[in-house]
Amino acid sequence: MSSAIASTSAASVSVNPKRPLWRTFLVFLMPMMATNVLQLASNTINTIVIGKMLGVHALAAMSGFFPILFLLISFVIGLGSGASVLIGQAYGANELIRVKAVAGTTLTVSIAMGVAIALFGGPFVQDMLMALHAPADVLVDETEYARVILFSVPVLFVFIIYTTITRGVGDALTPFLALLVQNVVGLVMMVALIKGWAGLPKMGVVSAAYATIFSFLFTVVWMAFYLLWKRHPLAPDRVLLKQLKVDWKLSWLLIRVGVPTGIQVMLIALSEMAVMFLVNGYGSGATAAYGAVLQVWSYVQLPAVSIGIAASVFGAQAIGRGDNAQMAKITRTGINLQFVITGLLVMIVYAFSRGILGLSITDPTVVDVADSLVMITLWSFLVYGLVSVLTGVMRSSGSVFWPTTLSILSIWGVQVPVSWFLSHRIGLDGVWIGYPVAYVVMFGLQAGYYRVFWRKKTHARLI
Repeated sequence: MSSAIASTSAASVSVNPKRPLWRTFLVFLMPMMATNVLQLASNTINTIVIGKMLGVHALAAMSGFFPILFLLISFVIGLGSGASVLIGQAYGANELIRVKAVAGTTLTVSIAMGVAIALFGGPFVQDMLMALHAPADVLVDETEYARVILFSVPVLFVFIIYTTITRGVGDALTPFLALLVQNVVGLVMMVALIKGWAGLPKMGVVSAAYATIFSFLFTVVWMAFYLLWKRHPLAPDRVLLKQLKVDWKLSWLLIRVGVPTGIQVMLIALSEMAVMFLVNGYGSGATAAYGAVLQVWSYVQLPAVSIGIAASVFGAQAIGRGDNAQMAKITRTGINLQFVITGLLVMIVYAFSRGILGLSITDPTVVDVADSLVMITLWSFLVYGLVSVLTGVMRSSGSVFWPTTLSILSIWGVQVPVSWFLSHRIGLDGVWIGYPVAYVVMFGLQAGYYRVFWRKKTHARLI
C-alpha cells in the first residue's frame, strides 16, 4: 500500500523528516494563497464586468441571492473540512483504499444534498428573497437568477468537495488550477451570453447564472481527467467509483467532525450581518468604508487562514502515522509562520494604509473613517492567525466541539455585544473595537483549552 501511494502522490505534500518543516509549510501554502488571491481577484473582475455590461440593477439582482447561497455552501464547507481531516489521517497511515472510501461517501452525501436543493429549492426561492427584503425592482430578475443557480448546486457541491478534500493529501496545487480553469471559462462564457457571441441568445442577468453552471460542469470534468492523468490519490478511478455509496459509519464521522465547522462558518457570516446593521446606522460613508476595508482584511487573512489549514492537514497526516510527537512541532512552526508572514503583511498595510484605501475610495472623509477602522482592528488579525493554527491542529485530531464552541462564544458572546455596547457609548469606533476584543478573548480561550486539555491527550486515528 505504501508503494501505491508513493507512486500516485506527485502533486501531494507531506512532512519529510529530511526537510525543515517550515519549508514543507511554504510549499503547501504558496498555491493555496495563490488560490485565495485568484478567488478575490475573480470576484472583483466579475463584479466589474456585470456592472459595466449590465448595470447596477443586474449587480443588485446577483448580490441579493448571495446570503442564501452562502448559507447552503457553509454546510458543504463543513463536510469538506471533516472529510479532509479523515482523508489526511488515512493518507498519513498509507491507507489509499480508506482515502477513497472517505472521498466516495463525502461525494455521495454532497451530491444527494445538492440534488435535493436543486429539486425543492426553486418553488420557495422567491419567498426566501422576499424575507431578505429584496428590492421590488430587482425581485423578478433576482428570482430568475437564483432559480438557475439552484440547478447548478449539485455540480457546485462536487467542485467544492473535491477542491477541499485534495488538500487532505497535501495537494494545494490542484484546487488552484481548478479555480483558474473555472474562472476563465466562466468569465468567457458569461461575456459570450451577455453579448450573444456565435449566435448564442442574449440572456441578460441570467447569463452569469448559466455561465456558472457551465463553468463548474466543465471544471469538474477537467479535474476528473487531470487527476487520472496525474495518478492522483483521489483520482476518480474504478476504486473510487466503487466507493460512491453511503458508508454510515463514515457518514457519522463526517457529521461529527465537519458539521460544527459548517455551523461556525454560518454563524460568523450572520455576525457580520449584525455588524453591518450597526455600521449602516452611521450612514453610507461608514458602509462604504467598511466595504473597502473588508477587501484589505481579506488579503491579510489569506496567510492567517491558509497557515491554519496547513497545520490541520499536516496534523491529520501525523496522527495517521501515529506520530503524536510531531504535533507540537507543527503547532510551533505554524505560529512562527504567522508572526513572520501575517505580521509582515500587517506592518505593510499599517505603513501604507491611506494609499491602499485611496485606490478604491475618492472621498477624503470616507478614507478617514476607513483608516480609523484599519488602525483599530488590523493588528488583531495576527491574533486571529494564531487562533487558526491552534484550532487547525486540534481539529486535525477530530476535536471540533470545543474549538468551534469557543469561537462561536467569542464572536456572539463578545464581539457583537461589545460592538453594540460601545457604538452607543463612543460612536462608530466602538463598532470596530469589538473585533480585537473578540480575537484576544478567542485566543485566550483556545490557547487555554489547547494547553490544559488537548495537548495532554494521546490522539488516535478516527478511522
